[in-house]
Amino acid sequence: MRTLSEALPLPHEKCAVRSLPLPLALTARLTPVAVLACAGWAMSSGPAAPPADGHRPAQETSTEAATAPSSSSKESKTYSAAPAPCTSVPVGTVKALVPGARTAGKEIPSTDPGLRRTCSWNALDGYDYRWLDVSFELASSDRAATSEYQQHITEKSGGGPVPGLGDSAYSVVNLTTEDKQQTREGVVVVRVANALVIVTYNGSDFETKKAPDTQEINTGAIKAARSAVAALQGSRSG
Repeated sequence: MRTLSEALPLPHEKCAVRSLPLPLALTARLTPVAVLACAGWAMSSGPAAPPADGHRPAQETSTEAATAPSSSSKESKTYSAAPAPCTSVPVGTVKALVPGARTAGKEIPSTDPGLRRTCSWNALDGYDYRWLDVSFELASSDRAATSEYQQHITEKSGGGPVPGLGDSAYSVVNLTTEDKQQTREGVVVVRVANALVIVTYNGSDFETKKAPDTQEINTGAIKAARSAVAALQGSRSG
């Protein structure tokens, strides 16, 4: 039986680029190789907005218009606050995925921490580089989160579903080459009720100029996503 990672389609080779925080001793050699894709917090600028009434079924629209109080309960949010992202992935998992990283991680400043929080871990172990981001994004409703989820997977086409993770989950792995340096990145997007969990995991080897293989990156991203989803579900009060 194939694993979930093996069952996913092969990715298209595309990826964004960003600068790396590297030791001074390697700056001269690695400056042209400013790789590793955009972090999870940059994937979107704000929580999803619910679709316009014109795109909703007529029966639902008329029912809500006639019974406004019940519609508010229908749109009630399962999650009203984003959990702490830097404790969402176990220390052992961080050590395995990002060797040499500070296990406490670094939370990225957010314009609205109640709705969006991101933690980042990155390290250069010898010439082997790894970067992991975990983000939580809250939408106004399940319906709005579903719309945002669809937008994410449309923008990152070429992957496939991850069964048994959240209400719906999608994983994609892409390869980019910049100045002969390869970087491979995996992204997992999970919807759980009105929340999205977005994991970005990538890596490069600056000595061989090769990237980790697809299965390593995909498996690592999914493992981090499962931990983050569990942390989200555990944060629900009441």
